[in-house]
Amino acid sequence: MLQSSTTGSETERKLHISIMTLTRWDILLICMVLLETALVCMALVPAQLWTRLLPSSTTSALNGPFPPAIAPVVTALLYLVPTVIGFLCRQWQRALLLATLPAWLGLGAFLIAATFKVGAFYLVSPDHVSANLSVLELFAVLGGIGWLGRHLFKLR
Repeated sequence: MLQSSTTGSETERKLHISIMTLTRWDILLICMVLLETALVCMALVPAQLWTRLLPSSTTSALNGPFPPAIAPVVTALLYLVPTVIGFLCRQWQRALLLATLPAWLGLGAFLIAATFKVGAFYLVSPDHVSANLSVLELFAVLGGIGWLGRHLFKLR
């Protein structure tokens, strides 16, 4: 049998210490990634589903669950949040990973859902591959711009 070199209480203590060392910047970064993931997932929901879920809303096909007054704010957040995520990261690798992670998760969930309706090869059709890569490239570029902005302002 394999045994761990650390006891259970020692592992728990290390986990507790690592959680306690999260700074406000790290917590803000995690919240930004979660916000962007939620926005991307909502943006990938097809308009037909929004009209079925929100039958009383006349603009649900265009704006989803958001009222028309704040729809431009949501669009701005889809561009600004990956940039802020990149801005909050010290390393460029982490900036690119965390800026694209919401798109990876949202696109993955969308592709799995689309497979039920369209088929297993939805992902590899040429027009879908280019669209998915464009989203990932956009988020990576926005995260990179945020990271470059951080070094322009010489923060942390």
